[in-house]
Amino acid sequence: MKINGEDFRVREASEVSLKNWATRTAPVYGSNDEYQELLKDHVKKLSAQQELLYASGHYAVLLIFQAMDAAGKDGVIAHVMSGVNPQGCQVFSFKHPSATELQHDFLWRTTRDLPERGKIGIFNRSYYEEVLIVRVHPEILHAQGLPDALIGSEKTVWRDRYRSILGLERHLYRNGTRIIKFFLHLSKEEQRKRFLARIDAPEKNWKFSMADIEERKYWKQYMTAYEKCLSATSTKHAPWYVVPADDKFNARLIVSQIVLDTVDELKLAYPKSTVKRRQELLSLRKQLMK
Repeated sequence: MKINGEDFRVREASEVSLKNWATRTAPVYGSNDEYQELLKDHVKKLSAQQELLYASGHYAVLLIFQAMDAAGKDGVIAHVMSGVNPQGCQVFSFKHPSATELQHDFLWRTTRDLPERGKIGIFNRSYYEEVLIVRVHPEILHAQGLPDALIGSEKTVWRDRYRSILGLERHLYRNGTRIIKFFLHLSKEEQRKRFLARIDAPEKNWKFSMADIEERKYWKQYMTAYEKCLSATSTKHAPWYVVPADDKFNARLIVSQIVLDTVDELKLAYPKSTVKRRQELLSLRKQLMK
């Protein structure tokens, strides 16, 4: 079964209702062995593309991952990017902002870590936290030190933050950064099963805390926040993809195929050598042969 990334893409200006987006689809692999072979092929191709990206030096690629807890962000990143040269790939995870970060605008701490041309940057959570968790927990917004006039109307705050995000992403696109945004769409029941697995497996206990249970109570509010975010910020140049995440193997294959297709569209090639450069290399070769 061939993966068509367009099946998971959120159309620009569309109204997203997550109940209409599947958390599980027919697997694109027939067995665990076939999954391993498909992923291995994707990883190999992505490694070759990253080398071209690095050699050409004209574009950067930014992958953004957002999801509810236990949706498999870490696993997707680890498996899909396993063959990429670490020199050409940077991963950043964004937790609760520090006191210093709270003294700046909400985009500051992530823009510091944007990938340079020739590299792939990965954001495990991102500036989108500021219109997701902050929207679900408005007390966070009130603790950010903003002038009262700017948070008098929370509806206005989210509208303005969407505008800031869209402006940033348009700016990055115009300057050679291609942005791919993934929402790993997990069902509440599958999250429950994965939480239980974390409790039952001692080596996974560190991944689980009472805070995870507390956040489950806000599931509906999170789904609403995601729906509004996806509807407002999926664009042609920086699209959101809603990836069914109940099947971890399937999610990894879908993500890797979308990344491959996006980088393929850049039509990357190794820099062409000039006559002058070729003569220089031949001269150097002669020196080495001596």
